[in-house]
Parts: sequence; structure tokens; C-alpha cells
Amino acid sequence: MNIPEAEIEQPDNENFGDYSTNAALKLAKKEGKNPREVAEEIVKNLAQEKIFEKIEIAGVGFINFYLSKEFLRGQVSEILKEGKNFGQLDLGKGKKISIDFVSANPTGPVHIGNARGGPLGDVLGNVLVAAGFKVSRDYYLNDVGHQVEILGHSIIGDEQAQYRGQYIDELRKKIKGSDLKKVGEQGVKIILEETVKPAMAKLGINFDNWISEKELQQNGQVDKVLNFLKEKDYIYEKDGAWWFKASAWGDEKDRVVIKSTGEKTYFGSDIASHKYRLEQGADKLIDIWGADHHGDVKRIKGALAALGYENRLEIILTQFVRVIKDGQEMKMSKRAGTYVSIDDLIDEAGKDATRFFFLVRSPDTHMDFDLDLARQQSEKNPVYYVQYASARIHNILAKFKIKNSKFKITNQNLKLLTQLAEMDLIKQLIRLPEVIEDTAGDYQVQRLPQYALDLVRAFHKFYEECRVIDEDKDLTRARLELVEAARIVLKNTLDLMGISAPEKM
Repeated sequence: MNIPEAEIEQPDNENFGDYSTNAALKLAKKEGKNPREVAEEIVKNLAQEKIFEKIEIAGVGFINFYLSKEFLRGQVSEILKEGKNFGQLDLGKGKKISIDFVSANPTGPVHIGNARGGPLGDVLGNVLVAAGFKVSRDYYLNDVGHQVEILGHSIIGDEQAQYRGQYIDELRKKIKGSDLKKVGEQGVKIILEETVKPAMAKLGINFDNWISEKELQQNGQVDKVLNFLKEKDYIYEKDGAWWFKASAWGDEKDRVVIKSTGEKTYFGSDIASHKYRLEQGADKLIDIWGADHHGDVKRIKGALAALGYENRLEIILTQFVRVIKDGQEMKMSKRAGTYVSIDDLIDEAGKDATRFFFLVRSPDTHMDFDLDLARQQSEKNPVYYVQYASARIHNILAKFKIKNSKFKITNQNLKLLTQLAEMDLIKQLIRLPEVIEDTAGDYQVQRLPQYALDLVRAFHKFYEECRVIDEDKDLTRARLELVEAARIVLKNTLDLMGISAPEKM
């Protein structure tokens, strides 16, 4: 039976099964048949599958599936066997994806707007690796051009200075001279090594490549790409400048790649940076930009299409962030001068809370980072709530092992798991591979923190309703095995988010 693409979902109402599909409706429409009859045929073919306790037809042809207890108990054994590898898939078949994210101008501390893409890009990389892709985390340095000269003016302190803050005062002490370009370039090097890279490490992000715009220009790669586009007649000369035919790919107008002064524009160099990443072996590129760059999307995709790389680039836009403290928006930091830096936020909230709060909202929505909530040690704080479950799990296992030093996971007593709360917990545990597969497909990483919360709610309910250390030693062992499975899955989930799984709190 050749079934066209259909939706399989987890119904909000448990009365409609653990999973539901509209496959019969899709197939009936394709073949001109009655949906109910098609559904009955599908159910008949699946009736002998031990994975299901029950399969029902609902409405005009929806099919609801209920997982069997036997299957669910078997999944606990699989989790225990796979351990830290549980959730790993082979969807990517080793294909390489280059993710460019943060990539803030190295002219000052990284502000929270740029940094919002940090956890997003890093966690997306983790998910893609778990799904079987090879991933390169790339940071593109805009280390040449007008903003570097402005940094030079700011360090020297003349009338054209624009950047302000404690970091400029510190640079002024370290850098001497009057050559704007040299002063600016020295400032960029210091900011990169002493501010940007440490901030990224503080956020738990390690980049594989720091791609320099200056180096791309100096080694001729920018000229090479632009000359190729000239030969293909995608670049033309007008008013002494060179223009890319961006309007041919839906942009509102053509764009300058070389100014009349001979200076390359950021866009001109950016075309070369994307080609460079592809030439390093990437099968696909993902860029994470701030929403203020939405106007650049069509032009860069058009340039790659002109180079022969159509549909090889995906762009995720992140919306703006406000930090709320004591009910008021934080406007600036002493160090950065005009905005809240990621260093300030991590100092106030910690790495784990910063990453979790950035991840929990879809990148295409504006977000308020509630600093007071992030610092609360209560169930109202989602990070604390999730990490407290990790500590509770470790405490349960540690107490029993102290009492029973010869305790080992055996998988022999799982048939004793029969309670609804036990089954509900297992159903959450086995969702992790699905979450990874779905996220690898559409990049919606906010699934992970939501999944972590769903998993922890199921665990707390299990803990409240099912006595783990019971008088029945076999039942105790079975429930401890379920607790160990929960530990594995929660740890794997937190690892994907780059958030710690504490043993004590």
C-alpha cells in the first residue's frame, strides 16, 4: 500500500490514543475511495503488531494507536542498553552542515541581541550531530572596513568616536598611536581574544572556525568570487561602482559589491564567505541572523544561486530580546556602554538559565528575559524545576546503592511496571528520538526545553504516585530501573541543550 505523506501526531487528549494519523484520509483522497474503508484496511494490516495494545478508527477515517505495556517496558530495556547513545539517529548519513551564528562585529562586547542566536545555533548543531550529520560551528568576523575605523576613532577619542564604555577606556590604555586603521585593527584583535571568545566560552559555545573577512580579502577569495560573477554577467559597473543583480532574485534593488573607491562592501565579502564554507565541504549552510538583517536574505540567496549553489542556504531570523529586572527593562551596561552584554546576563543569571531561557521561545518571537525569575530557586523557574528533577533522580539512585552496594541494573523485573504513572513516564522517555528527528528537520529547537519540562512533569508524577523503594524488592528493582532510564534520557536531553544535569542541589 503506497500511502502519500500523512501527519502522525500525539493527541492532546489521551482518549484519542498515544498517536493518531490521517493516513487513511490522504490515501482515500488519492485513490478516490471511502476513508473509513481505507482505515479499516490499514488497521487490519497492523492488527498483529505487538507494539500496539489497541488500534481504533475515529470519525471519518482517523486512526488512533495505543501503545502496549509490553512494548513500553521493552523500551526501558533499550534505554538502559543504549545509555548516552539513546536518541542517536542516522538521518544525516554523515552529510556536513555549516552553521554560522552570533558573528557579532568584533568592535565591542557581544550584546544580548546577537547572543540570542548563540544557544540556538549551538543546540541546533548538537541536534544535527545526534541526527547523524557532521556539523561545523562558524563565526564570521567582520574585521575590516568602516566599523574598524570607527573603533579607531573611538579608541583615539576624537570627534568621530562612536563606541563608548569601560572597554574603550581599557583599550585606550593598551593601544597607542594615531593611525586610525592600525589602532582599530589592534582594538579588534584585543576585543576578539579578550572579550568575544571568552564570552562565547562562558556561554558554553566552542566555534570550530573563526572566518576573517580581512583574510578573505587579502588572500584573493573575494576577488575570485566577484570576478566569476562578472564573467557570468551577474555583476555590472555603474557610476564607478560594481553592482550585483540582486533584483533578478527578488530583491527590491541591485546591490553594490565594490564601491567607487575600490573598497569591497560587506555584502561583497559575505558572498565569498559563504562560498568558502561550501568549499570546506559543507553540503548545506545555515545562517542565524538578527531580525534587522531580514532585508539581506534575498540578496545573499540570490548570489549563491548565481554561483550555482541554489537551495544550499537556510536563514533563521531571531527577534529582539529585552532583559527585565525588578520589573524594569535593563537599558545598558557599564562595560558595553550602550547595551546589555551577554557577559552581564550570564553574571546575573548563570549559563544554564541564560541558555534555557533563550531556547524556550521560538526565535521568530520577541522575548522578555525575566531576570528575577531566572534567579529564583523554585518550581516557577523552569530551569530550576528541570534541574531539581535531575538531583532528585540522583538522590534516589545514590541512596539505594549505599544501602545495596551490589545493586546492578538487570532488566529482569520490568513486567512489574503496570501503573498508569509508570507508563506515562515511559511514553515521555521514548519521545526523545522523535524530538531529535523533528528538530533536525525544521530547526525548531524550542521543542527541547518543552520536552524537558514534559519529561520532568511525568517523572514528578511517577515519584508522587509510585513508591520507588518498596517492601517488594523486585518491584523496587523494576522502578529503580525506570528511574535510571529517566536519568539517562534527562541527561541526554540536557546535554543537547548544553545545560548541566546536577547530582545535588
